[in-house]
Amino acid sequence: MSSTEPPEARIVAAVPPARPVRVGAGEKLRTASLPGLTMTVRCRPPSASGLPPALFVHGLGGSSQNWSALMERLADRVEGEALDLPGFGDSPPPDDGNYSITGHARAVIRYLDAYDRGPVHLVGNSMGGAIATRVAAVRPDLVRTLTLVSPALPELRPQRTAVPTGLLAVPGVTRLFTRMTRDWDAERRTREVMLLTYGDPRRVSQEDFAYAVEEFERRLALPYFWDALTRSARGVVDSYTLGGQHSLWRQAERVLAPTLLVYGGRDQLVSMRMARRANAAFRDSRLLTLLDAGHVAMMEYPEAVARGMRELLDDVDGRDDRDSREARGAVPVSGTDGSGAARG
Repeated sequence: MSSTEPPEARIVAAVPPARPVRVGAGEKLRTASLPGLTMTVRCRPPSASGLPPALFVHGLGGSSQNWSALMERLADRVEGEALDLPGFGDSPPPDDGNYSITGHARAVIRYLDAYDRGPVHLVGNSMGGAIATRVAAVRPDLVRTLTLVSPALPELRPQRTAVPTGLLAVPGVTRLFTRMTRDWDAERRTREVMLLTYGDPRRVSQEDFAYAVEEFERRLALPYFWDALTRSARGVVDSYTLGGQHSLWRQAERVLAPTLLVYGGRDQLVSMRMARRANAAFRDSRLLTLLDAGHVAMMEYPEAVARGMRELLDDVDGRDDRDSREARGAVPVSGTDGSGAARG
């Protein structure tokens, strides 16, 4: 799943789309062009040189814009980049039409290999959490730490509120849904998405809501919007059925990177009850629960998620310092285990 092509042959200047996407203050966009694959990369230049790289991977129906608030709050700790996965945000569909979790994971790996970014602090939300889990399991050399916000790991009995989203994977349902909602404008669609994904949509400012509506209008005009959404939803559902070494839970157990798990108490798509199972599956994990957050905690409570990530990074830096001292023959400090947090 790796690539050996030189990065300079594939990282090219961004070409402005017919209807440009929003670029926040301090952000930049560029296009990563690989054979059969083109992805827009949202960059947040770090506040200091020499900071470690971080890569952020959005969920189903999302885009790199989902990470703007969190990347801004971590600009003094990491050199942040967020991908628009193939078919989402400002990235065109992949040439091979592969929207499976493995296909998306391969796109992430190819980008990291091509641009020589690893090992990164890898962060994923929802579907992006499943993608990041697979990347960390099959390519541990590319992942320094792993942060998962409401990861889409298999649930045998999903929440009732998550069922309609899963039904998008069923052939014909998307066509039926588009007919049933043909009178919905972008504002209505945006409001419905926020009701599903936010713990309290009233926290969204009028300005941010207007930006979200504008982005939804742009995406609805794309000829591949519904196809990318449907095929990716099918990819998530299909990943739940895989067994053996390809099972996401089995791969979670193989992850070596220190892991932060973030769950929201008002999440309507990923049940809070999965937090305990995930905390047990990832061998080096810590759990952050935000009782008032929904499915996109990094957008609702970016300060809290950033604080959790800072603690994770401090823990890892402390381990590195300790290992360095021990390698030089220093005596380790008694009574510390470097965990930084209790497993719950």
